[in-house]
Amino acid sequence: MKTIIASTDFSPVSLNAVNFAADMAVAIKANILLFHVYSIPVTYSDVPLVLVSVEELKQESEKKLADLKDSLQQILPAGITIATEARLGNTVDEMEIICKEVKPFAVVIGAKGKSNIENIVFGSVALTAIRHLEWPVICIPAGKEYGTGIKKIGFACDFRQIKKTTPVQRIKDIVGELNATLHILNVDHGNKHFDSETPSQMYLLNELFKDVNPDYHFINNPDVEDGIHEFAEANHLDLIIAIPQKHKLLDGIFKPSSTKQLIFQSRIPVLCLHE
Repeated sequence: MKTIIASTDFSPVSLNAVNFAADMAVAIKANILLFHVYSIPVTYSDVPLVLVSVEELKQESEKKLADLKDSLQQILPAGITIATEARLGNTVDEMEIICKEVKPFAVVIGAKGKSNIENIVFGSVALTAIRHLEWPVICIPAGKEYGTGIKKIGFACDFRQIKKTTPVQRIKDIVGELNATLHILNVDHGNKHFDSETPSQMYLLNELFKDVNPDYHFINNPDVEDGIHEFAEANHLDLIIAIPQKHKLLDGIFKPSSTKQLIFQSRIPVLCLHE
């Protein structure tokens, strides 16, 4: 049976993401692993002082996870198994280890909005996770509910090096598992990105995805992030699939220095895949 890892630090935005993961687990008949990584708080003066023992931290983390598990079991139907795991260490490192053990359908994590523009997207943990984890990572904006499900998925594509950079089967598996429609989005302005390879790459993409019958949308906007965001909002997409570090079309989205990051400021979850 599939497993969804719901990573939490017990903040409101991460607990909201846990609820989203729980509803998704019901929809696709998956189990849930509630996952928390704790670290040792240290105060620095002339000599670093550990404020609490490792054993106390472990007990507190396990108690919070147990309480969260109990609250979910009261509302979830029978047949959904909820496991818990608390670990000491670096969050992303431990997340990578648990993913190798569990091989999850997806890791669900909350998007942390803050007042300063550099941190408005996900925070360093989520940004590091989507860059480095080879499993799908779904980032859930604050307050976003699963609601009626994920019916419309947008996949942002630049029509470049399709075979090399596009995890076609993984995208099709996700679309099929969620029983959703696929919308392939390309943003351009004045054919700036159209070159001699574009027609053949478009044909190849169409052949690779023809069995899921995607809808194609050519968005005329000089700004990629604005174009995708506006389309997703106007057309009520439930999820956006992006490929970090691969498609040039999406490079700016994953730069911490970007001042826009509009996709991740929206109310739409983003699923990040690697090739």
